[in-house]
Amino acid sequence: MIEIHQIPVLSDNYVYLIRDQRSGSVGVVDPAVAEPVMEAAGRLGWKITHILNTHHHGDHVGGNRKIKAATGCVIVGPRADAGRIPGIDVQVGDGDFYDFGGARATVYDVPGHTRGHIAFWFAESTALFCGDTLFALGCGRMFEGNPDQFWTSLCKLRDLPDETRVFCAHEYTQANARFALSVDGDNAALVERSNRIDAARAENKPTVPSLLGEEKATNPFLRVDDASLAANVGLAGHDPVAVFAEVRARKDNF
Repeated sequence: MIEIHQIPVLSDNYVYLIRDQRSGSVGVVDPAVAEPVMEAAGRLGWKITHILNTHHHGDHVGGNRKIKAATGCVIVGPRADAGRIPGIDVQVGDGDFYDFGGARATVYDVPGHTRGHIAFWFAESTALFCGDTLFALGCGRMFEGNPDQFWTSLCKLRDLPDETRVFCAHEYTQANARFALSVDGDNAALVERSNRIDAARAENKPTVPSLLGEEKATNPFLRVDDASLAANVGLAGHDPVAVFAEVRARKDNF
């Protein structure tokens, strides 16, 4: 099992320190910046041995080189985008297993937000580190992919068990909820979840991680093959890819 320590950085990013209890290996998932991460690791008494990168954006790899220089850690990242991952040592891709100490991660290629995005799923710890592919009540902007790619990526993650904890990289949930209600407002589970999110944020509490089972029931980007949501956006009977493209375009302009 892995211990997970969540570090808020910048305006809305989350970086994760993860520690394998058996080996003592310590990983950093998507270090946007170095200093708060190394300070947190020092406070916990954890020696950083790995960095796990989901994609190349600066708010996910900005701390790579400084942390590596200070610790000598191994940087693991997407094979499909290795040229844009600073300091990468190990390249992984779809279907690979990466053994992080005594903890095994399954790697998924999940392009859409970027062309080389990956996710790490630690099945034993029911923990999914999905970067900017899947958010609580949302998904990333489609910068480098297309709707078919992105929907395929989301389906891979949706197929994971309901009890999976979704450790996404940003605190976007309250804004995502407002949008979700605009396309799925008759979803009682979504309305109830939105109220809980508002209450949590009023107390400055994080809404991440979320549970994948709840995402399946309330996240519009995981529900584009639901007939009621398709009808809500005027695409009843259309292919889910077309519905995804419409919902993503609406979110971009919300």
